Amino acid sequence: MIPGSYVDEGAKIVRFAADLLLATSNEQKGSSGSMLRRACGDLKAFAEVYISHNEIADKLSNCFDQARLTGATLSEMNQIRERMLAEAAVSLVAVLLKNSCVSFALEQMAMIIAELEFTSRQDVDMVRGEVNIAFDQAEEVAADEMALANYRALIQLHAAVTFHLYDTARPLPQMLSYEFARPRPTLVLSHRLYDTASRADQLRAENKIVHPAFAPRAGRALAF
Repeated sequence: MIPGSYVDEGAKIVRFAADLLLATSNEQKGSSGSMLRRACGDLKAFAEVYISHNEIADKLSNCFDQARLTGATLSEMNQIRERMLAEAAVSLVAVLLKNSCVSFALEQMAMIIAELEFTSRQDVDMVRGEVNIAFDQAEEVAADEMALANYRALIQLHAAVTFHLYDTARPLPQMLSYEFARPRPTLVLSHRLYDTASRADQLRAENKIVHPAFAPRAGRALAF
């Protein structure tokens, strides 16, 4: 029988995670967020019951799944991971639930990355750097706590994500910096850089150009 104080602290951790997941759903996502709201609402209402009956892991995992399916981004999941990692936990139950939330967030990040479409190697490198930091922190915690099964699972998932990103980056072009003597329209920039005006919109999007007739002198462009 789990002591009541342990259950209470574990429930606090779980409810905090549910609130963070709910924050990834907004009105623009409309009815698609109903499953997330229902799952998180159920978790918050019956957290103590699910912990006492050892049913909390599946309920918590489902909430993370619903957040991703509702449209939670890689950045949002990473922020949830960071917030959960920083959350204080004393009892074994609370520590296990906190670490489970971190692991669930990393799993969701891996699945989100699998669906991302990258346009350059630099984009892949940026995500890879973010992911490496996230996994390194979780692996260090698992190693310190001698949680061997969790540590092994994190290492395997980390390796799979790293390989996926490496394989994704190989055929992608690099980003190059350019600089002209004066501001020019994006159509002119496209013609100068690629010998065609058809990539003007690409340049505008990549450099977040406000007005296509007055592009800044310097920017970034795909190598081909």
